[in-house]
Amino acid sequence: MSEFSFWDIFSNLLLAARWTVVLSLVAFIGGGIVAVALLLARLSSQRWLRLLVDTWIKLLQGSPLLILLFMGFFGLPLLGIHVTAWIAAVVILIAYTSAFLADIWSGSIQAVSRGQWAAAASLGLTARQQFQHVIMPQAARIATPPTVGFLVQVVKNTSLTSIIGFVELSRTGAMLNNVTFEPFPIYMSVAVIYFAICFPMTYSSRILERYLAKGI
Repeated sequence: MSEFSFWDIFSNLLLAARWTVVLSLVAFIGGGIVAVALLLARLSSQRWLRLLVDTWIKLLQGSPLLILLFMGFFGLPLLGIHVTAWIAAVVILIAYTSAFLADIWSGSIQAVSRGQWAAAASLGLTARQQFQHVIMPQAARIATPPTVGFLVQVVKNTSLTSIIGFVELSRTGAMLNNVTFEPFPIYMSVAVIYFAICFPMTYSSRILERYLAKGI
């Protein structure tokens, strides 16, 4: 058993937390961009396109993230596509995040009363203006809590990438525990760091909700 001070343990966990944050940000941004494309396709008048998007979303939502990571990391090489743990984690998390965000956002738009569309149309607004100035602000207010709640889950779900060898916060905690045999301070520190990452997101969500509720 190696002797490590608490600061040695905590500093190593902080360094590892950088990869958790980076991976989460990439999943948020990449997943959000793909989700917008899926949302537009879902709102399309083309039935086959809507069916394709719905199938894609249901497939990803109905599959455990752990299995998707396994398939991405171990399955792609069988097709001749060799990827690192980082690339596999990024691709799978972006796909996984996009499926849920697209569903959340489309549901929020559908939650806006059809009467709002009719009222906007009666003012002579184009379909684009109706969506931008009337529907979108209301949908954004509805979508904020579930979106932030899901993104917090994504931060915590990055810990599953350790199963394919990606070294992030949870993986580093396990490695330090194997060396020091001090699980309590290590995993307590891991929990504190996760809290420090996630709490500002939920707190900002509440501020954003109040901001949108004022109609600003």
